[in-house]
Amino acid sequence: MNLFCKGLGALALLAVSTLANAFDLQQLSEQLAKPEVIHGQFIQEKHLRALPQPLLSKGSFVLAKNHGLLWLLKTPLQQDYRITANGIARRDGNAWQLLPNKSAGAEQNRLFLAVLQGDSSGLQRDFELALSGDAQQWKLTLTPRSLLLKQVFNQININGGELVQTIELLETQGDSTVLRMQDSTANQPLSEAEQHDFAE
Repeated sequence: MNLFCKGLGALALLAVSTLANAFDLQQLSEQLAKPEVIHGQFIQEKHLRALPQPLLSKGSFVLAKNHGLLWLLKTPLQQDYRITANGIARRDGNAWQLLPNKSAGAEQNRLFLAVLQGDSSGLQRDFELALSGDAQQWKLTLTPRSLLLKQVFNQININGGELVQTIELLETQGDSTVLRMQDSTANQPLSEAEQHDFAE
């Protein structure tokens, strides 16, 4: 009986310590929000039901805390976007033009910024969040709450380690998008040109 009680006690302690060490949304948010600036490359695969091969686009990105995201598309066409709390702007010659903010695309970009910045409180307004794994290898599943997002997405899967590595958007109509973030580094400050792009 005594051994049985000791065994239960040990199990209880193990359960408590496992819970204490569990990787949670707060820790993930802190981990992703840590870097001041992240530079990297991306490959985006857009899988459309009507096409046998995915549409590929490639480019680079700059994510800066308290500024936003520069999304610099290189192929198949060259186009620069800036995503901030004020909305989405596209580079037109030497100036940035703010795009209309009432589209599903705008919603998707706002969501994307929240994901990369580790803004779990922002995400929780619109999604049910389920996190598994640990700080080195985690998966976050987002299931839409709002009617607008339910019309667009079935689910969003995000995988990462120290930084976000892949984002998979599963759309209600059967199309999907996979974003692979590559060669991400968090040790390089903003260049003068990048500072200027965010300041405009």
